[in-house]
Amino acid sequence: MTEHSVLETSRLLLRPLELSDTLAIQKTAGAREIADTMISLPHPYPAGGAERYVALQQADRDAGRSVTFTIKQKAEEEFCEVRDIDRTHSQGELSFWLAVEAWGQGFMSEVVQAVVQYGFVSLELNRLYAYHMLRNPASGHVLGKNGFKQEGLLRQRVRKCGQFEDVLLWAILQQEWQDTLDK
Repeated sequence: MTEHSVLETSRLLLRPLELSDTLAIQKTAGAREIADTMISLPHPYPAGGAERYVALQQADRDAGRSVTFTIKQKAEEEFCEVRDIDRTHSQGELSFWLAVEAWGQGFMSEVVQAVVQYGFVSLELNRLYAYHMLRNPASGHVLGKNGFKQEGLLRQRVRKCGQFEDVLLWAILQQEWQDTLDK
């Protein structure tokens, strides 16, 4: 894995996560609308949580288990990662979140295209998968638009704010992605 990979799309720059991103993480993750549909984000987002997140992501990157990108578009910063990289089975989980102000502008679809290519070409993965809460259809739309196929419904998979939530599992295989390029 290239530790300092930078990806570019027509409107965005994706660079490795840095300690200087903690203020943006704290602000974005602290938004109720973000935490509400993210499986792994608590609300309120705890003080010091961004620093712990960056340290964990950097340790996972150094160990080859994860790569997290900061998405730069104009003045805002968002986040996308391929985590839980399993070299034995050549797969990783795609996870992403975007500041509320950037919703509905097509940024995440651009990001997913770039990160999927990175996962299959640079990381040499065979499979990328992603989860989202059933009540967050926008994430499913982004995944479907980018070639992911819904694999299943995980009933009451997570507990969020005291409520059990259903989660959808999506995946794309390297060959499926390659086939879209060949068309």
